[in-house]
Order: sequence, then C-alpha cells, then structure tokens
Amino acid sequence: MMINNRISKFLLIVISILSLLTSCTRSQPDHEQQSAQGSSGKLTYWAELNGNAASVKPRFQDVPFFQEWQKRTGVQLTFIQPPANQAKQALNVMLASGELPDMIEYEWAAFPGGPEKAINDGYILKLNDLIDKYAPNLKRYLSEHPDIDKQIKTAGGSYYVFPFIQGDSRLRTYQGPIIRKDWLDELGLPVPKTINDWHTVLKAFKEKKGIEAPLTFLSTPSPLFGIENGAFVGAFGVKKGFYLKDGEVKFGPIEPGYKQFLALFRDWYAEGLIDRNIATVDTRTIDSSMLTGRSGASIWNAGSGIGTWLPQLKEKDPQGELVAAPYPVLHEGDRPMFGQRVNPYMSSGGVAISANSSHAIEAVRMLDYGYGEEGHLLFNFGIDGVSYTMKNGRPTYTDLILNNPEKLAPSQAIAMYSRASYFGPFVQDVDYMEQYYMLQEQKDAVDIWADTDAEHYLLPPVQKTERESAELSAIMQDVTTLVDEMSLRIILGIDPLDSYEDYVAQLKALNIDRAIAIQKAALDRYNAN
Repeated sequence: MMINNRISKFLLIVISILSLLTSCTRSQPDHEQQSAQGSSGKLTYWAELNGNAASVKPRFQDVPFFQEWQKRTGVQLTFIQPPANQAKQALNVMLASGELPDMIEYEWAAFPGGPEKAINDGYILKLNDLIDKYAPNLKRYLSEHPDIDKQIKTAGGSYYVFPFIQGDSRLRTYQGPIIRKDWLDELGLPVPKTINDWHTVLKAFKEKKGIEAPLTFLSTPSPLFGIENGAFVGAFGVKKGFYLKDGEVKFGPIEPGYKQFLALFRDWYAEGLIDRNIATVDTRTIDSSMLTGRSGASIWNAGSGIGTWLPQLKEKDPQGELVAAPYPVLHEGDRPMFGQRVNPYMSSGGVAISANSSHAIEAVRMLDYGYGEEGHLLFNFGIDGVSYTMKNGRPTYTDLILNNPEKLAPSQAIAMYSRASYFGPFVQDVDYMEQYYMLQEQKDAVDIWADTDAEHYLLPPVQKTERESAELSAIMQDVTTLVDEMSLRIILGIDPLDSYEDYVAQLKALNIDRAIAIQKAALDRYNAN
C-alpha cells in the first residue's frame, strides 16, 4: 500500500513538473513606463506573487509597489512568475534548465543541502563582498543587530540572501484559533479553552446548528499545515515538527503525545467535527467556509482571517462576530506550551542573486534600498501622499488602505502599495501592524495567541554545514512524506490507531534520530557563537 502511494506521489510530481515547463509566465514591464523611468539597468526577478496582491492584480508589473520600486531605484525588471503554490517545483525546473534570472526570491534555508550547497553548486552568489561594498544599509543594520546577523549566515559564514526581518517582537505572533462568537452566545457556550471545551462547541455547531464542517484549517502546502504551530496538537505536549525541550531537540511525531493527538482528531473526524476535505483545504476554501457559515472555527491570521472575514460577515449578518480563542490545553488553568511564534528571521522571502548574473552590483543596490530610510517607508507603508501620510512624525495609512473605495480588504490594499503584509527584502515595521489591525478583535487576538510558552520551545534558525544540510534534507524528505501519510491515514480511519507504533518504527528506520542529532549539533554551534 505504502509503495503504491509513493509511486502515485512520484507520478504526480512528474506530471506537475512537466506542466510547469509550460506554465511559468514571463511578465514584461510596460515599455512607456520604462522610458519614463530612464532606468539604468534591466534585470530579471523570479518570485511567486503573494496571494493578497494576486487576488487584485495577478501580474507583478501591474502592482503599484513594484512599479514604484523600479522607479526609485532606476532598475527595470522583467518578472518571471511561477504558478501559485508551485514555487518549489518551478524552481527545480528552472535550476535544471540552467537559465537563471538575476534575482530569485525563495525560502533558501529550505534548499536541499542548504544555501551553502546552492552557492557551491553555482546557483546563487555568496554575498559577503557584495554586501560589504555595495549594500551600506543592510551592512549597517546587521552591525547594529548581531543576533540577526548570526541567523542569516550559513554555518560557513556565507551571506546568501537579502533577508526579511521582523523588527519587533510584537510582529512575531499573528495566527491562532478563530471562532464564531455569535454562535457561541446563541448556544450559551463560552469561548473554548480546553480540548473538552472544543469538543462540546464543535459538537453543538454540528448537531444544534447543522454546520457541515465545524472546524476547518489549511492543508496546503502539506497535510495538517494549519496545526503545525501547535493548535490542538500542542495540548499533548508536542508539535508536528522539531522543537526544543530542556535543551534537547525533539521531533513531535515520534513522541507519545502525537499518538494522543491522532486519536483525538480520528474521533473528531469520525464525528464530522472536522472538515471532510481535510487533505485539500486551501486559503480560498477557508475563506468560503467561514464566510458562508459552512464552518464556525478555524486556525488563521489576525489580518487575512479576522480582518478579512469579519467585515464581510457583518455585511451579511450584523450580529455576526468572530473572536480569537486561546491555544487549546488539556486541563483548565494550564498554560499552552505551543502556539504560533516565529523567529525574527524566518527565511521566507529572502532574495538571492544568481551566480551567472551579469548585473550583480545593480541587483545588490536595488535590494539594499529596502533597508534604508526611504526604502523602509516604501516597503512598509507604500507611497507618500497615496497610501500613507506623515502625521506627528509617524507614517499613517490613508483611506486608500484602511477604507478602500473599491472595497479591498486592508490586507489586499496594503499588498498593492507595500510588502508589509507578507515578506521581502526589508525590515518589517511594527507601526504597520498597529494600523493594519483596525478591529479590536484583531488586537485582542494577538494578545490571546501570544499568551503561550512557545518562545521557550522555539528552535532558532540554526545553520547546518553543507554535508549536514544534504543529509538532513535527504532524511526529512522521506520522513515528512511518511508523517503526512501516517497522520492522514490514521485520522481518516484508513489505518487503525495501533499502526502508529509501526509508523514510528519506520521513521526510526528512515534515520529520524540522525536528523535530530544534526539539528542538535547545529544548535550547539549556534549557541557557542
């Protein structure tokens, strides 16, 4: 059965890659605009367009932020845009072709073999000398923040990207459980705190209100993606991935608590309390389910969740209400061990420069713009007089952003004029969040979700050597596939709960203990620096 599953997955990957060969799009800038800009360079830029922006303007060159960035830096960009949610496959195809753009925006820390291998294989440049000579803004920031500087280098000391950095601790928690408060009030139920509370609530949604999928959450780009920060699974003292406990690196799916979690979700799925489409839920599905009343609870963001759903919900039903719920625990009064919390450097949205670029200096100067004073304002707030104005020395979003005349949600409007609502080569400003979260429900949500011990269990962005990265990638490719397969098969009732021990034995055979040891060695080096 497992062999057949893996063969099927392999065939699907092959089909996806073949389709990608014909589906990546090259977006050409407007030639009249190029002439008006009088740009000094023509560079190519590969990236996946963020969903908030793509929902309004599907091509990079039509997004005002990217037009303004080119105008200010004098660089004319040709965008190469992979299909949505297929960046990894598209990147592999592009690297294999040998035809690389000047700049590549990608989560390079996740590259097989690590970013040092990407450098040594001739895909991307080691940026140390270029940053030293041509990136004064980033160089200054890193010298003032040695903790960040340590995080964005490889184990060999190589800079490899212009990083996205969350510049304030308040920016590092933005996701958690969300629930229909009006339904709770109607049913005479409090906001759930414990696993038993949640069972009571979801069962009431199902049986008393006839809700089709009481709880829904993301399962893309991987199964159970929505719970990976610790929702529900964290109540059993584990996470789905790696974490720290008492100074040791742990891998949740081989710990006893993970079996308890699987038993819970297996029961809830059998009762119809979890979305039946648990393996295929994407952001559009969540939006639709929460806005149509198909679901009454989810795990999503303060911005693209509460901030997007609540105004639309109230348009249909003025009594509609969404609030944050705390991360679930087993017993009343317990403090959640886990919850969504990220490191200042997440590795997402870092921009590398390809090794065969003939415009490396121009690319460095363009990317460095985001770390300077002017660039900081553009990347976080957009265009002065259009998307923000200065009030009492503070950049303040205009009604174009917060009360958009075309009824765009703030997350969409911000994505048109800045990159603050997702990531990119810049330092995110907390002033963005404090204005972006217009609703009191959003502000309350961040406080509720941040009230966990997640920081104590968070594995820092430790860097591995090329050999370690290659070995870890090879192990985790098989381990991750098996964990996802195991989790779904047990939750869906395809395999018995008792098969968990057999799966753990298979994970051991796949060298998960060696993967843990690699993470620990990297952590020890990180702590020693």
